[in-house]
Amino acid sequence: MVVGLLQYAPVWENIEENILEIEDLVRDLRGNCDLLVFPEMTLTGFTMNASRFAEEIDGIGTRYFMNLASRLNTEIISGIIERDGIDFYNSLIHYDKSGIIRARYRKIHPFSHGEEDRHFSASREPVITRCCEIRTGLSICYDLRFPELYRLYAKERVGIMINIANWPVQRIEHWKVLLKARAIENQAFMIGVNRIGTDPNLEYTGYSAAFDPMGNLVETADDEKKVILLEIETGLINSTRNHLPFLNDIKLI
Repeated sequence: MVVGLLQYAPVWENIEENILEIEDLVRDLRGNCDLLVFPEMTLTGFTMNASRFAEEIDGIGTRYFMNLASRLNTEIISGIIERDGIDFYNSLIHYDKSGIIRARYRKIHPFSHGEEDRHFSASREPVITRCCEIRTGLSICYDLRFPELYRLYAKERVGIMINIANWPVQRIEHWKVLLKARAIENQAFMIGVNRIGTDPNLEYTGYSAAFDPMGNLVETADDEKKVILLEIETGLINSTRNHLPFLNDIKLI
């Protein structure tokens, strides 16, 4: 299974410019990867201007990624700002190779330190989908600090866990350690896709990465704009859990 991690610097609150940036990065990707993963709030950056950029099922971002998945013949995971009635959500959408929406995850833990919780509603629903037929648990940025979410995914025996983020350089060492920890404790591949560049408040240095079920680094990239292509050896999921059946001994969840 080949996974692409698209790491780039979104132009602040400029959907059209960001679509052009993405088109340039994915120009040669058709047929080269099975799953392509983008950062949080992919087309806007980490804006709190929810009412301006929120969209429903027919929104520009949703339609763009539907089309892109179909054109590239790859599954896609990307982030949008979603409107549901009077509520706004920081959401992740999973599209299949035909561009059909397969899953929607709404961020459970809005980042209260950055006042995200004042602009976005919190979900209470973990979401498991199938990426390339592998059970996959979904999460967004600040969720990474809450291991109970990933423990619930491990109890359901997901093989891959994905986190899309706008994680700033000031706390990038936390990002690295937490990604690795989530992989080790849940014996799953942990994939994190972060951004680079700056927004009006923060600086970002990437370190999009994947760790295998033993916590070994599969691939990463520092502060550079690129699509990281990596091979996920899915057989490691069951072999690790069979050799070290730690998940069978979970008591409190």
